[in-house]
Amino acid sequence: MIEAQQHRRLPMSALLALAMTGFICILTETLPAGLLPQIGQGLGISPALAGQMVTAYALGSLLAAIPLTIATQGWRRRRVLLLTIFGFLIFNSITAMSADYWLTLLARFFAGMSAGLAWSLIAGYARRMVEPQLQGRALAVAMVGTPVALSLGVPLGTWLGSLLGWRMAFASMSLLTLVLIAWVLIKVPDYPGQSAASRLPLRHVIRTPGVRPVLGVVLTWMLAHNILYTYVAPFVAPAGLVGQVDLVLLVFGVAALLGIWLTGRLVDRHLRSAVLGSLGAFAGVALLFGLFQQLPAAVYLGVFIWGLSFGGAATLLQTALADAAGEGADVALSMNVVVWNSAIAGGGLSGGLLLGQWGAGSFAWVVLVLVAGSLLIAARARVSGFPGGERQLGGMVVGH
Repeated sequence: MIEAQQHRRLPMSALLALAMTGFICILTETLPAGLLPQIGQGLGISPALAGQMVTAYALGSLLAAIPLTIATQGWRRRRVLLLTIFGFLIFNSITAMSADYWLTLLARFFAGMSAGLAWSLIAGYARRMVEPQLQGRALAVAMVGTPVALSLGVPLGTWLGSLLGWRMAFASMSLLTLVLIAWVLIKVPDYPGQSAASRLPLRHVIRTPGVRPVLGVVLTWMLAHNILYTYVAPFVAPAGLVGQVDLVLLVFGVAALLGIWLTGRLVDRHLRSAVLGSLGAFAGVALLFGLFQQLPAAVYLGVFIWGLSFGGAATLLQTALADAAGEGADVALSMNVVVWNSAIAGGGLSGGLLLGQWGAGSFAWVVLVLVAGSLLIAARARVSGFPGGERQLGGMVVGH
């Protein structure tokens, strides 16, 4: 009876440990971006070559997420979680100490592999800790580390690297990881892996109704987001905000945190409405940017609404994907890692091409087209993928 009552509450300490794992994933990925000159000087390379530390990390995530998730399906869950965290400890420590560029790139690649496995694990782990009607809210808590890292962690890491050196910034990540290992061992419950009989092959999961529409929304939504986010500095330049990029990103981050809180309140009862509302708001922002990109007030208003609509995206999309995939949720979530990271890379590539050919003024209209595509996919997936009403699992309505 006591155990059942505990299961009805959110296990905040365990969920926040998962959030810290996500925080370390994001911060490890993005930390080099703010320290390229210092890293270049320390390793005797150009800032452009130093930037490939981000590329190597993303490549590791892309290549490893699906095969590592499948390979570890039968392992106990806490063992897999600790494996990913130990990966960050080892490879961030190597990055902090390495004097060789190629060794550093190799460490970044393996750190990315750790992240790919972590992202495919976090959502399913958070959902498993609670009963079905609390799964969306639990996932919202577990994903809070992402906007915190983007809005606060990256500027803090950049400041720390500038103050103490880039190597100390990575060493600090290793110290955080040691704290997280102890936290997981003390507070995060363990669960068995999937039995061989219950594991679904990749081809079966991708054919499951609802999985492909959700992944289609992930691709188009995140591609649109990353075109703007990657090139936010040139995008806000026409409004005279080049010197206020940090403030613009802070507004985005604060709004994203608010978006996560709102999503936690809505996801279990109104998942479809929350997805359509978020995409509709982002489409409105794209139109606002297209018409009034040169007005600072319009940019700040748009960035706030953009952050609000984006904050809960990971929670909404991973909840929809896991619900649709059922027993194949872990494999489906590993596909999400691949699609999400592909959209990040695609946003950087396509945004750069747009900037070079037509300037930052073209971003808003391309984003509007992509978000319209997301809306169309989500609207059509009303039976499988983004069903209306309260969430349903296995024929059981999920709600209070």
